[in-house]
Amino acid sequence: MAIPQWRSIPTVLYPQEILDKAFRKASKQSDLVEDPDKYHRVRKQMVRMIQSASDTIDSTLRNWVDKWPSLNALSEFDRALIDAAVGNDDYRKSLGAIQWAAERVRKISGESESKILRLRNIESFHEARRHAYGRISSIVHQISPQILWLGEAREILRKLPSVDSDEPVIVVAGSPNVGKSALIGALSSGEPEVAAYPFTTKQLHLGHFLHRRRSYQMVDTPGLLDRPMEERNLIEMQAIAALENIGDILVVLIDASESGGSQLDEQYNLLDEIRSLVTERPILVVYSKSDLLKEIPEDAQHLISTINGEGIEELRDIIIQIIGADRINNPLILPENWHIEENSLEPLGTKYEIEKRREMDN
Repeated sequence: MAIPQWRSIPTVLYPQEILDKAFRKASKQSDLVEDPDKYHRVRKQMVRMIQSASDTIDSTLRNWVDKWPSLNALSEFDRALIDAAVGNDDYRKSLGAIQWAAERVRKISGESESKILRLRNIESFHEARRHAYGRISSIVHQISPQILWLGEAREILRKLPSVDSDEPVIVVAGSPNVGKSALIGALSSGEPEVAAYPFTTKQLHLGHFLHRRRSYQMVDTPGLLDRPMEERNLIEMQAIAALENIGDILVVLIDASESGGSQLDEQYNLLDEIRSLVTERPILVVYSKSDLLKEIPEDAQHLISTINGEGIEELRDIIIQIIGADRINNPLILPENWHIEENSLEPLGTKYEIEKRREMDN
């Protein structure tokens, strides 16, 4: 599956900006036409202007379609993420409308050029060019809602993480303000937004750490509230998308100190819901903010504090062990996706031959 590069999505111009750009280039093209005969010169100019304007609009629109990730080429997680963030139906319809407009503008150009070649006076050439401009402008304005939608969606999608399914993925979930972002910051080299005061993550963040040359990705999800699925907002649905579709392991944080504002029974209810959603991947329940606990819960097996560092390295080791990405079942076969530097391994036969030659030389 392709890894979407959200930050490389091109800037989306406003509809009038597209037209201004196209017609400005077209005017410059007309100045490049040379012909001593005014009749032929004007006809060539009008054809060149229509071609230039349509080429500019066509290439601009098609560039958006080509550069925006195709839903069919994405993983189930990325499709779910787009659906939660901006809506898959609107995504498809908007790009489809852009594609249609590019094809329509190209067709108008061809029809107008053919019409001009049949005309026989200079004023008709100018009138045909103005008519073509009007039709092209009408098409662009017709898809204005889709263009504006793309511009707004781009700002949202550019903030999404690009998760590599070939590397281990750790999803961190829990109620708001239980310390998910702080844990990501403590475990990984990523820099998710972390504050010393209660707040909730507004979107997915991605951090990572290295172990034996392998990158372990950590996805920091927005906080989930203990409420029915139909009442969850788009930010919460991003977390649900991550829970349901990615992760070699799910780390659920419980704040038994209740300092983040979520009652313990609400957090346990959320844990039960997460367990019903995630049935085929290991779930590791971790109690955060141990430095604030006056009494340790009886079922607390894993305690951590990002303030004093308690349990952080131990948690990393446990996660690596559970995922088992580097576990070797057959000692003669390297783990899948193991990173090997070129020329770092010399064939055994070569070493043997070198030793033999040395013995013969001596």
